[in-house]
Amino acid sequence: MGGYIVDFLIVAILVIGITATNGVLTNAIGLKFFGGKSRNEIVDQSTSLQTGWNAVGGKKKA
Repeated sequence: MGGYIVDFLIVAILVIGITATNGVLTNAIGLKFFGGKSRNEIVDQSTSLQTGWNAVGGKKKA
């Protein structure tokens, strides 16, 4: 019974890991080949929105 549980956990971890890796790789390939000019649109919009904001938290620099 213990061997069955160990085998089941190993297969479950492999299936979840391969699925997650496949999703990340597919997303990266899709952005690279099909992203076009708007590849960094969200990052650029976020950066332009945050310009001029005050830094919050942490120690004040002297």
